[in-house]
Amino acid sequence: MKKTFVLDTNVLLQTPYALYSFGDNTIVIPEVVLEELDKFKKDNTELGANARHVARVIDQLRDKGNLNEGIELENGGILRIEMNHSNVVLPESWDDRNNDNRILKVCKGLLDQGENVFLVTKDIFERIKADIIGVIAQDFFAEQVPTFDEQYKGRSDVYTTEDKLTEFYAKGKLESSDVFCFTRDFSQREPVSLVANQFLLIHSCNNEKQTALGRFDGKEIISLKFLQERPFGVTPRNAGQKFMQEALMMDADKAPLVIIKGPAGTAKTFYSLAVGLHKIMIEQSKLYRKILVCRPNVKLDEDIGFLPGTEQEKIAPFLRPVVDNLEVLIDNDENERYRSEKELKDKVDELFDRKIINTEAIAFIRGRSIVRQWVIIDEAQNLTPKQVKGIITRAGLGTKIILLGDPEQIDHPFLDIRTNGLCYASEKMKGSSLCYQVTLTDEECERSELAYEGAKRM
Repeated sequence: MKKTFVLDTNVLLQTPYALYSFGDNTIVIPEVVLEELDKFKKDNTELGANARHVARVIDQLRDKGNLNEGIELENGGILRIEMNHSNVVLPESWDDRNNDNRILKVCKGLLDQGENVFLVTKDIFERIKADIIGVIAQDFFAEQVPTFDEQYKGRSDVYTTEDKLTEFYAKGKLESSDVFCFTRDFSQREPVSLVANQFLLIHSCNNEKQTALGRFDGKEIISLKFLQERPFGVTPRNAGQKFMQEALMMDADKAPLVIIKGPAGTAKTFYSLAVGLHKIMIEQSKLYRKILVCRPNVKLDEDIGFLPGTEQEKIAPFLRPVVDNLEVLIDNDENERYRSEKELKDKVDELFDRKIINTEAIAFIRGRSIVRQWVIIDEAQNLTPKQVKGIITRAGLGTKIILLGDPEQIDHPFLDIRTNGLCYASEKMKGSSLCYQVTLTDEECERSELAYEGAKRM
């Protein structure tokens, strides 16, 4: 039996090509969805662009027949515009004028007519209300990645024999077949399937105190190249930070994309700024012209053109975490750092005045080609898959893009841990020789004892 998929507005606003994602089944767009899309059509945002895309597609289909009766799509499906089923009775306490309830009326009306109805919506509460009236509801899965526990972490714990680990210390190389994992009860060994640029914490299966850090380069396991480096005076404090340092210190021709996921306090932004300043201010190679920092904010990206002040004034409040990290980096003497707030502020301001560090709204990256820059995208979990693709494809020659974020702290109303741009990029770029990834753990929080305790307990 063929299915009827009723699409909510939020599905089309996030993924306009969803119209072609349901095979040869029937797709229903309630008239109220068109009304809601119409409100977005003039917005200079991704949502506005998606609303306009949907409008163009439907308008082109209009030439093929009557939308109320249904028009055949290229993939064999049928698209139909359905008017509100005003005669359908919902629970008495539900407001008939509410747009979500109007969509639910369409679903219930089609269900009563004998159609095999499925409501497709990103709205959890709407899915709950659909259950109440007997309508099957589901999320839209086209751009979903696996659950966080199943997502690629960029690192793995493996084991080898004591002799092989000694050989790794001496030669800095191991064959991938030399390492293995254990079953959960540690009774049997299992082979390991490694991914290019995957970082490894190698344990001796004979002596638990013996460990080494390495990276699979696609052919063999090699030792870390930058383990002894101290970028801008910063010392890595745990395995995760050592992996992060390795990925960041790699030149842009070998590692133009770095993806770092992890909870608050694991020094993601701090380390990215430290290595960027080290590359620009200390190394003589002058590979990068400047540091560009972007921090997506849903409301800011939508309203930036209407806010008063210059671009820098508009985005300054949202980049305060960057300034906090710079205060620590430019003065590593903890006893003297805050003795003079004015002097500290002047040092930070100098980095911006000399254009060593620049800040920019995500909205202004579109259409650019960014050449020889150290680009930090902080809070990247608030990007959509389309935005993250747009950012990565902006990279010109010599540019290194660093995506940072915590998938557990998503502020975007249409995104979750499986649909945000950070995790989407992580899964899609898994195994690329040009991408290095690290996922930091709660145990690697170094901000303070309280920050670690909070991350662990909450």
